[in-house]
Amino acid sequence: YPQSLLDVGSGRGVFLFPFLDAFPWCQVTSVDILDYRVEFLQDICRGGVDNLTALEADICTQPLPDKSVDVVTMLEVLEHIPNVEEAIRAAVRLAKRGVVVSVPSKPDDNPEHIHLLTNPILTELFAKAGCTHLHFDGVPNHLIAVAWR
Repeated sequence: YPQSLLDVGSGRGVFLFPFLDAFPWCQVTSVDILDYRVEFLQDICRGGVDNLTALEADICTQPLPDKSVDVVTMLEVLEHIPNVEEAIRAAVRLAKRGVVVSVPSKPDDNPEHIHLLTNPILTELFAKAGCTHLHFDGVPNHLIAVAWR
């Protein structure tokens, strides 16, 4: 089981809160570029969730040391990030064990989705970042990738 997790773009906590409940021993750092999302999560921390830290930060410029967390998650996030290659490189750099991403699998009408990331595109980007193993799966309308060295 992971001992530490970096959740990028935690948003409203759709993944984060069930994860914290299921893995109460795991130290979780949430990063988001939206100040009001970070403030919300910091309120949760102040309310007694001791294994959560929320930071306003950009994954592309994340100052954490290499291999500082077991797992990095970027769930429904990459399609929003202008420099996807830099974001993936940073996530791989930070992860000791692996990176989990999910992205939309087909075009949609969300104007904030600036990329459509396919299996071949993600395979190339993770390979450039140094991952030698990549597993794809999916759920309706979404692509899930797990990458590790």
